[in-house]
Amino acid sequence: MTSSQVDRRGRVRVEAGRKRVRALLGGHVVADTTRPVLVWEAPYYPTYYIPAEDVRAELVDTGSARHSPSRGDGQLHDVQVGGQTAAGAALVYADSPLPELTGLVRLEWSAMSEWLEEDEPVYGHPRDPYTRLDILPSSRHVEVRVDGVLVADSHRPTILFETGLPPRYYLPMTDVRLDLLRPSAASTHCPYKGTAEYWDIVLGDRVHEGLVWGYRTPLPESQRIAGMIAFYDEKMDVTIDGTPLRPTG
Repeated sequence: MTSSQVDRRGRVRVEAGRKRVRALLGGHVVADTTRPVLVWEAPYYPTYYIPAEDVRAELVDTGSARHSPSRGDGQLHDVQVGGQTAAGAALVYADSPLPELTGLVRLEWSAMSEWLEEDEPVYGHPRDPYTRLDILPSSRHVEVRVDGVLVADSHRPTILFETGLPPRYYLPMTDVRLDLLRPSAASTHCPYKGTAEYWDIVLGDRVHEGLVWGYRTPLPESQRIAGMIAFYDEKMDVTIDGTPLRPTG
């Protein structure tokens, strides 16, 4: 776990981390630290800020700034290492109203080629030390309908409970109308579950895009949902043991 420093200005929380964190660009190390700082810029997950002395890449001031109501004015820098450049990928708050940010560099997550926590790649965003996943087998009866058509019917869901999010019902593929699914090019990355692939639901000439996803090779802590299918419950009609998951009307 981590020891914490908390600042309640706006919605920002700042907390010292204890993992070794590395950021790479094109195979070259941009930063390597055992003193990462977790900053909750939004309520759902944190962002890594790195002590400036643990940044190995060259940071070139662009002369541009980005303003945050809670963090102040941050100077944008290009990140240069090993002949690679990530334009405007570093942000430095030299005079932030949050003193915990002094001397830190915020690296744009998506601009880096790879992030490592200890020796394990992490995708999407840093792991939140306060997020827990419980993945439990269940015998609840789950029915999924789209435009009145029964798309899935299962008595064997695996329910994923993730802190701060609604439960997700992962169903065996054999309980899903796979003939109604069309592979999508979309994918997302989760630091707890891995890389998700998506499907569209095709009902005649009606296409419902990106409502279905699954993890064929999830991360070790989420192996129970390997090869199963979940639905965007908020955009379809789902009943659990005969009771609508969402109120209608």
